[in-house]
Amino acid sequence: MTHQSNAHPLLANTRRSRWFWLGASLLVAIAYSSLVLQRAFRAEYVVQDDARQHLFWMQRFLDPDLFANDLIADYFQSVAPWGFTTFYRLFAALGIDPLLLSKLLPPVLALVATGFGFGVAMQFLPVPIGGFFAAVLLNLVFWSHDDLASATPRAFMIPLFLAFLYTLLRRHWGCWLAIALMGLFYPQYALVCGGVLAFSLVQWQKGQMDLTHRRADWVFLGIGLGITVATLLPYLLAANPYGPALTAADVLDDPEFLGDGRGRFFLDDATMFWLSGHRSGLFPTFKPPLMGLGVFLPLLLWKLPTPLVRQVKHLGLLLRIVAAALVLFVAAHALLFRLHLPSRYTGYTLRFVLCFAAAIALTLFLDAGLRWLHRAQVRWLPAVVLLGGIGAIAASVWFYPRYITPFPADEFRVGRAPALYEFFAQQPKDIVIASLEDEADFIPVFSSRSILFGREYAIPYHKAYGQQMRQRAIDLIRAQYTLDPALLRATIDRYSIDFWLISRATFRLGTLQALKFRQYPEALTEAQANLQTAKPILARRINRCQVLQVEEWTVLDAACLRGR
Repeated sequence: MTHQSNAHPLLANTRRSRWFWLGASLLVAIAYSSLVLQRAFRAEYVVQDDARQHLFWMQRFLDPDLFANDLIADYFQSVAPWGFTTFYRLFAALGIDPLLLSKLLPPVLALVATGFGFGVAMQFLPVPIGGFFAAVLLNLVFWSHDDLASATPRAFMIPLFLAFLYTLLRRHWGCWLAIALMGLFYPQYALVCGGVLAFSLVQWQKGQMDLTHRRADWVFLGIGLGITVATLLPYLLAANPYGPALTAADVLDDPEFLGDGRGRFFLDDATMFWLSGHRSGLFPTFKPPLMGLGVFLPLLLWKLPTPLVRQVKHLGLLLRIVAAALVLFVAAHALLFRLHLPSRYTGYTLRFVLCFAAAIALTLFLDAGLRWLHRAQVRWLPAVVLLGGIGAIAASVWFYPRYITPFPADEFRVGRAPALYEFFAQQPKDIVIASLEDEADFIPVFSSRSILFGREYAIPYHKAYGQQMRQRAIDLIRAQYTLDPALLRATIDRYSIDFWLISRATFRLGTLQALKFRQYPEALTEAQANLQTAKPILARRINRCQVLQVEEWTVLDAACLRGR
């Protein structure tokens, strides 16, 4: 559709303007992505926070002997979606390291998502500059959160969901492909796609809701729903060896899900719990704030009598996205944790809806302002008002990355002990390292060696895995601070420990007050009592059993610690 001839050239919908604003949108994505690449490659040992969990075990693709009989590696491999695993496996077969690939992927995913986001915006309002507004807002969403930068299954969800919306609006068979890929990469959002399709069968006619009577809708949407069910069936029928998923009754008093726990879910503040909780809330973060302009779209559609308003279409899809997300949010709370985390269903869906609504609102505002300027008798006053408004919005976008810290919020972590990783990488492939230090979380990804326990990997959502990791943490705390040589020896034997990693702060009483230990009160109380009574056995044997000293960290030989 071509824009009306009396429209301002800035709002023209011509082939040239479409390519220009699409190019500008992609340049925005490239600019932000370049910042992410700089951070990803700023040092030798850099890894994205969530990639530590979801990617370290993929080193098995390059060397099958790694992580043999490793509980942590086996668990994260078991919960990885098939499409996500296969994608990385194919590149590993070409010799590309999964960690390297994870750093190169986010810019590619951002470009694809930006292209589809521009296309979706053009379906709502065929004005290319509106597509540009949407692309900018979407990129601010992408890089104000760490999901896209993680290159984990959540990262693939972003371009796939936007591709789903674009092809759904165009009634293209690519919609079915997008759903299938979503099921293979991020099954939770296949449910969202299915919900949107189901609500699309409902129409509002003459003040009443009714099912569509168009046969073409039933065929197209019905095939999509069938594909949704087909992609989800394997997950529903296959039993996880570390399952079943925990239920609300299992975790109400579990310290892992309270204040300082690794899976903190239940919050004391009910408002935060339901609205802004990271795992439980309806809208975990409101970034960027500019997308809030989307709430004014209904008012603009009602009050603005401009020709451009009549070109806005398909807004019912935004309502269907919201409806599907809210239904799944409520279901996820009701079925906790069988549909995983409730916030997963509303966080990005509501942000996307607001971004597209805000882009339409900004376009209508710009159109109305230009028309007002054209009609005004005193031209300088409306010009100042219009340019001031545009300047304020542009400034908020331009300076947004400067007043949010950090931006991009990619959550890349830099390993602080290269010599430590190199030492472990030179050891036999089947070693087991025991440690309660945060630095141990980097060892699997940087050294390709197994650790007995790491807070980063202590995800508690499946019963068998969560219980084993909790028991390991308790056993390690007790053994590390025990006054009984037999207990230390028994722990080393039980878990076949080869090395023990500690730091200078390990045996300071204040270290035990750290948040990471509070969810293990049964072991914490005992450890504190031992420290106040005498020097733990492990501390007494540091000088004799030390095999490496790197800055604040010390590696001890477990066979030596075991003693006679």
